[in-house]
Amino acid sequence: MGVVGAGKTTVGRLLAQRLQWEFVDADSFHPTANVEKIRHGFQLDDADRAPWLIAIRKAIDQWIAEHRNVVLACSALKQSYREQLNAGPEMKLVYLKGTSELISKRLRSRKGHFATTELLASQFAILEEPRDAINIDVSHLPEKVVEEILFRLREIR
Repeated sequence: MGVVGAGKTTVGRLLAQRLQWEFVDADSFHPTANVEKIRHGFQLDDADRAPWLIAIRKAIDQWIAEHRNVVLACSALKQSYREQLNAGPEMKLVYLKGTSELISKRLRSRKGHFATTELLASQFAILEEPRDAINIDVSHLPEKVVEEILFRLREIR
């Protein structure tokens, strides 16, 4: 989890490859209206996110019931969102943490994603840093970030 540009998709895909798990991006659960709103630089509000969170939680419950291992890239910026998504001890939360300067620089160099740099400030404004997550500094290369996640996951098993 983390703000736009923190590396959720890049790191998530690499982590899933290393674990030989599935990768799913929570952006794929957004209705078209939400994607268009984001594309035009508007922050989603809680009402916009409600059906998105419900759909993601339904998928998480299904993955657990089917014993599927999945790395899910999801912003989950507020504690209330994470509480809604928390399906229990089977789930581990990793917070990809970076400064607004670093992430803004990354966003400016990114091509082809629907989120914009204008969205970043509003995401940092509503971000409630998790108290119950593995916190990972994203200032390193994605491969090093994945190594740190794997190390930290082994520590808590």
